[in-house]
Amino acid sequence: MVELSADGFRREYDDLRRDVGRDRVPAGRIFALAKRFIAAEVAQIEDLLEDPRHDVRVGAVSIMDFEARGRRTSPERRRDLYQLYLRRHDRIDNWDLVDRAAPHVVGGYLYDKPREPLYRLAASPSQWERRTSIVSTWYFIRLGDVDDTFRLGAVLAHDPADLVQKAVGGWIREAGKRDPAQLICYLDQFAATMPRTALRYAIEKLDPPTRQHYLKLKSTAGHGEQSS
Repeated sequence: MVELSADGFRREYDDLRRDVGRDRVPAGRIFALAKRFIAAEVAQIEDLLEDPRHDVRVGAVSIMDFEARGRRTSPERRRDLYQLYLRRHDRIDNWDLVDRAAPHVVGGYLYDKPREPLYRLAASPSQWERRTSIVSTWYFIRLGDVDDTFRLGAVLAHDPADLVQKAVGGWIREAGKRDPAQLICYLDQFAATMPRTALRYAIEKLDPPTRQHYLKLKSTAGHGEQSS
């Protein structure tokens, strides 16, 4: 019988490390281990988030993600996981940790609720909280609800952090598959001034002439800034 505690998870993780013979355990095996702990108490998950080892924190956010995805998960449990994510965002401090849990733990919880928390995250000094704000909207996008993705994309259009820029561009691109007209409006407004990284991600699936049009806007704006 699985001991649904942080210490129980750590013991099994240490067994995995010995089995694979190296410090980092393949992600698939961490995910499989996390599935066995989805009924762990929130306090035990928080204990795992405190662990200095990145792999263990991957396990913690994976437990949260699997539970948030579950059809039988109670509204109270979803709320508790959402609150844990936000309360301990100091330990969710890398892009893979954000991307693993934000869509379902945060986005899934907020789907039928006011979404002001995402805009507060978008205004955070932490790049990981800002990344959470846009990444969480993946849950909305897959259900055809893209307005908040474009609004948050506008808030973050000039974000200085590379890993936020990539998320903005990627999520704007995906939202644009659902609503091409909003994508074009967004690009008309921001293509000339947004970071090139975000722009390239956003236009990746457009036809070549359209991509070149927006890249040219960016290039022309860049030359104008240099000469001023």
